[in-house]
Amino acid sequence: MIYLKNRKELEIMKKAGQIAKFAMDEVSKNIIPGEKTASLDRIAERLIESYGAESSFKKVENYNYTTCITPNELIVHGVPGDYILKEGNILGVDLGAYYNGFHSDMSTTFPVGKIAKETERFLMVGRKALKRAIKKVKVGNSIGDISETIQNEVESAGYFIVREFSGHGIGKDLHEDPLIPGFGKSGTGEKIQEGMVFAIEVIYSQRRSTIKLLPDGWSVSTSDSSLAGLFEHTVAATKKGPLVLTERLN
Repeated sequence: MIYLKNRKELEIMKKAGQIAKFAMDEVSKNIIPGEKTASLDRIAERLIESYGAESSFKKVENYNYTTCITPNELIVHGVPGDYILKEGNILGVDLGAYYNGFHSDMSTTFPVGKIAKETERFLMVGRKALKRAIKKVKVGNSIGDISETIQNEVESAGYFIVREFSGHGIGKDLHEDPLIPGFGKSGTGEKIQEGMVFAIEVIYSQRRSTIKLLPDGWSVSTSDSSLAGLFEHTVAATKKGPLVLTERLN
């Protein structure tokens, strides 16, 4: 069932989104060669708690970290630890803030130092796909409009959607209906209504690959070690159009 947020609830979700954004900004300052991913997780945790919020991800059963961190070929759900960042890596950071009963969720894939030109292009495509998908969050549009936009942007650039994972609704629960795949057909799926809030995700890989679950039971990787990218924002559908809650708001 899709739960529509009222004005008061949306204001709370704005705050949750801003806290997540502040945490991501602070983490980004420390994405440098030589840094451990566990250190980045602690930075995010301290920032979120300083605003009177909690980590959304720590509310997931048996997950004990504030972030999911995915270097290079890791796709999603990477567990922070002793991995040391190296020049030329890419690093996905996924986090959320739980504030006054509501969640936010966002992710970005960052370069570590100087990266290859082709890798720069790979990340640019993901950012562009998310930006264009967000524009489809309009009352009266369909979920399929978002999905098709993501698929077209990624595949036209020669990359591949990781179809096993998708975006989702968000609110009192971190994962709510509806699912928002990164592939689909325009005009299909649920109609977008005012008060819907989505975590729109672009999850893609440099080459077509199967996926594998790593021994930690959480981290998911491409099977062929090709690079993976993840970009995500929490977005509300309003009468005036999409409102990105995990970007800086005035």
